[in-house]
Amino acid sequence: MPRGSASPLPDFQPLEGVPVDAEPIERARVLVVDDDERNLLAIRTVVEDVADVVVASSGEEALRQLLKGEFAVILLDVYMPGLDGYETAQIIRSREQTKRIPIVFLSAVNKETEHLIKGYSMGAVDYVFKPVEPVVLKSKVAVFVDLFTMRREIQRKAKQEQALLDANLRANAERLRAEQELRMAQQRQQAIIESLPIVLYLEPLEANPRQPAFVSGNFEAVTGFSFDRVKEQPTLWADRLHPDDRERVLAALTHRGQSGAYSIEYRWQCADGEYKHFLDQAVLLRDSAGNPLEFAGTLMDVTDRKLLETQLVHARKMDAIGQLTGGIAHDFNNLLAAVLGGLGMIERRVSLTEDQQKIVGMTRHAAEQGSELVARLLAFARRQKLEPARVDVVKLADTVRDLLAHTLGGLVQLEWQPDQDLWCLYADEAQLELALMNLIINARDAMPDGGKVEVTGENRALDDGASLGLKSGDYVVLTVCDSGSGIPPDILEQVMEPFFTTKDVGKGTGLGLSMVYGFAKQSGGVIRIESQVGQGTRVEIWLPRAPGVSGAVTGSSETMLDDGPGPAKALRILLVDDHEGVRATTAAMLEDLGHTVREASDGPELLAQLGENPDAGDLIITDYAMPLVSGTDVILRAREIRPGMPAIIITGYADVQSIARRPENVHVLAKPFTAEQLRAAILAVTAPRAAAAEPIRQVG
Repeated sequence: MPRGSASPLPDFQPLEGVPVDAEPIERARVLVVDDDERNLLAIRTVVEDVADVVVASSGEEALRQLLKGEFAVILLDVYMPGLDGYETAQIIRSREQTKRIPIVFLSAVNKETEHLIKGYSMGAVDYVFKPVEPVVLKSKVAVFVDLFTMRREIQRKAKQEQALLDANLRANAERLRAEQELRMAQQRQQAIIESLPIVLYLEPLEANPRQPAFVSGNFEAVTGFSFDRVKEQPTLWADRLHPDDRERVLAALTHRGQSGAYSIEYRWQCADGEYKHFLDQAVLLRDSAGNPLEFAGTLMDVTDRKLLETQLVHARKMDAIGQLTGGIAHDFNNLLAAVLGGLGMIERRVSLTEDQQKIVGMTRHAAEQGSELVARLLAFARRQKLEPARVDVVKLADTVRDLLAHTLGGLVQLEWQPDQDLWCLYADEAQLELALMNLIINARDAMPDGGKVEVTGENRALDDGASLGLKSGDYVVLTVCDSGSGIPPDILEQVMEPFFTTKDVGKGTGLGLSMVYGFAKQSGGVIRIESQVGQGTRVEIWLPRAPGVSGAVTGSSETMLDDGPGPAKALRILLVDDHEGVRATTAAMLEDLGHTVREASDGPELLAQLGENPDAGDLIITDYAMPLVSGTDVILRAREIRPGMPAIIITGYADVQSIARRPENVHVLAKPFTAEQLRAAILAVTAPRAAAAEPIRQVG
């Protein structure tokens, strides 16, 4: 080129072996999801000038489109048949390849804050309300398309620059131009990122105390402090670290220069005095020679995520404890069945002196207390037998007040203040009485110097109960409030765990609140606790409203067997139970009732006896949970040998629904049971009226 020529630099010819990205840059694509074809056409018309538009008429179709390529932004209708917008967004955010695609919700209704918050929690970055304003929609989409294009452009340029640097075949002028383009792209991307809910910062290497040289415009919105305030008070960041996190965070900052990066979560006190959980991440920037320059980082508010994680961990922990306690209760029922059955056998077969009768009575009382303990464990594990019915809270208040009249003492006043138009609720009335008594007595114990316990009731209609772990619908909320000592925040999440108690030794079992928790969950409700040390505690029980005006259920879903005269004749009974103690005491009960018993320790042994002689017995009594062959399989196989043979299942599980593949015309008898309950069960399955009875019944 002649000296002084004003024409541009000529294109350099690439040398052999140097890859050049000559492929045309594809336009960014936008995915529009709406079940209304008119909306799809309207949005396509507005957006197609900015990017290529791909449409989907359902959440399922949208997920299939996402498998086929990248998108700059997703415009997602909130309400659609099948997968709605919220569910679709949640699935998109759960997939690694799509979780970073921005989602803009399209909605014609629900502009309330709670719905917007739900949308943002599902991964939305913005909302556009129908009818859509074309200029607004096009502007918003253009921002995300620009961001997507710049990111892709940066990646392409970075790849090209690396290839050029490796080959060292580009002239200084071309390299300078590429760097300038890259810098401009980064600046544009920086401007777009600043509009997002995240704080970006640049920080000198050896800042002591820590103070950024630059923060994005979102700093004040996230922390409540202006950047000028940070400059005026250099120790502000360190001073407002949570005391429990301070040492860990400062240690991480001390070593960040060695690793060149760090990522740490901590609590920080904002201007309003509340602590937020921040995720603080940064990397060390270096110049072209590899010398360290400064740290570039992001500060993200993850308070909501931490809260959800805490709730999830707590729910899983409570569920695990529930499964454990349910299993313990099952085994304990076997032991109690053996103990109580043995005591009954002693009383029936042995002539006891007065002192001996007292000892047996004391032993029986202790075993019955153990049975009550099992009932509370089953209540927490949500495996107790419930008889839900329509409950009038006003009448319930009178019953509970009478029960506690002599328990609260003169220093504690109990006040009931239910709403006048309070709905009837749907729950087991006896268990609800017990739950309220537990809460009121706990409130009394929290006020040793006296005070007032208030019990209120109010109606609540939930359009969306997900935040409470409830289904949408109508609920009755019973609240017990006291002005006692309160519960410290560090143990508030533990108070509903079984055997956890703050009372002195001997003054509490730690099962009261856990029983209330299990009862509420099993009844389709929830329990919520709020407490402040020195000010008192507020406990809410949410229970579902009774269905319909006359939708009362006045009894258990399981038919109870009434007592009647014993069987007219002695029976030959085949008894199988893998627990030796239960088998022995049950056999003794049966013999005392006049029957002949053949025992077996497991299912195969009994089936072998029946195979040798199909007429060996008139009735099978089998345990449910046994190794090798379960009780239901014993009955099914026995009926293959002898069709229609009557049978009874005995079980330590409280929930009859947990018995899998229950045969027809089989009664279920819960352990521990009495001789009278056993007699009634035998009468039910052997009497002529048993043929017309319900297929599944529960006794005891």
